[in-house]
Amino acid sequence: MVKFLPLGGAEEIGASCYYLNIDGTGILLDCGVDPQKKGMDALPDFSALNDIELDYVVVSHAHQDHIGALPFLVKSFPHVRIIATPQTIEVARLTLHNAVNILGSDLDFSLSMPIYTHEEVDFLLRSIVELAYEDEYLIEGIRHSSSTPIKLKLFDAGHIIGSASILLEYKNERIFYTGDIKFSPQTLMAGATLPKQRVTTLLTETTYGSTDSEKVSNLENEISRFVTESNKIISSGGSILIPVFALGKMQEIISIIANEIDKGRLTDVPVYTGGIGNKISRVYDLNRFKVSYMDSGFELGKVETHNYFEINDLSVFNKNPSFVIASSGMMLPGTSSFRFAKYWLKQKSFAIFAVGYMDPDSPGYKIVDSADSGIAEFTEDEKMAVNCKINRFFFPTHSSREEILEIAINLNPANIVLIHGEEDSKNWVGSRLLELLPQTKVYSATTLNWINHL
Repeated sequence: MVKFLPLGGAEEIGASCYYLNIDGTGILLDCGVDPQKKGMDALPDFSALNDIELDYVVVSHAHQDHIGALPFLVKSFPHVRIIATPQTIEVARLTLHNAVNILGSDLDFSLSMPIYTHEEVDFLLRSIVELAYEDEYLIEGIRHSSSTPIKLKLFDAGHIIGSASILLEYKNERIFYTGDIKFSPQTLMAGATLPKQRVTTLLTETTYGSTDSEKVSNLENEISRFVTESNKIISSGGSILIPVFALGKMQEIISIIANEIDKGRLTDVPVYTGGIGNKISRVYDLNRFKVSYMDSGFELGKVETHNYFEINDLSVFNKNPSFVIASSGMMLPGTSSFRFAKYWLKQKSFAIFAVGYMDPDSPGYKIVDSADSGIAEFTEDEKMAVNCKINRFFFPTHSSREEILEIAINLNPANIVLIHGEEDSKNWVGSRLLELLPQTKVYSATTLNWINHL
């Protein structure tokens, strides 16, 4: 018997954590935090695990909304065994230690719950089992009720370095969890691979389910538009702020800029980066022959960049037009992109380019959405006039809604569970799946509600 219980990330993007019980073996798929929330509210609901079996956590990738709650989980469940790709472990070594520093400086978070230490992160990382793409690993929990083990395989999800979709095979069941999946190529990552056999249950993300693909350009056209708009700003003497996630999006944007400068299409100006993103870029370079890469000869480390943490006077960007690629991608308070945005909004010749997902409640989304109104709302108590240019580009690291349908058609499951998406996204994907696969049962997952007998 297979039972499914979302502990987070079922109806939104954040705190992804999904529980499967397969004949007595308890498995968590991911264990993330919600970056928009504080304290206990940012975590999955671990209390649901107190009276059920928990043996394994399989991590799809190292973004905080999929791995950030892992140190909190192991405090309560130290026996749990963790499995991830080698690249995810390498990146987690950077991001989890970085999170210790951030949490230690966040008084509100510290007061609401006990935080973890660098020593605890080191112990956690040493205990993770490395599993390369498409290698088979047998798992069975303490209360597994059968002599047949569960077969686990990871498939390249094409999302970021080391990202994996998860296949669990048991008797006649084949359960496939997409994680964050990008079916088509990006500038660095070559796109996802899928199992060749049919699956019985598909657990799929629906991030871009409400995004009309006909209203956004393909990657080649979007890069051309990015180049055109960048050249306009630079030629007028302005600098461009690009808020990004330090893991994945930063590396993609650096590669786009570097490639377009090399082609002579984009004006050659300084590129500024900083923080943990530079360390993550080294992980990309070291693993470019070990994952599906578009051009394994390209090295991020050979792209000349400058450290924006060395800039004390931001007027340098008025005198020297530049690209500033800064985290966080949603311009959360206290981050570099948030600090730069306050200066950028005052400069008529400058521009802010949004290039990735932003939660509707985030400062980044509100700033981008302010292009028409002319007033940017940082917080409820802080608003600023918008003097700079604001532009939106679509460089997705998730599959389009048509690609999600294509994945489902290829795998032809008996059951589909929709997760990792807002209501409109899940509704669009779900309605189309019912049309395309009329024999398939389609479920819209809700947090802490069991789906039994998958």
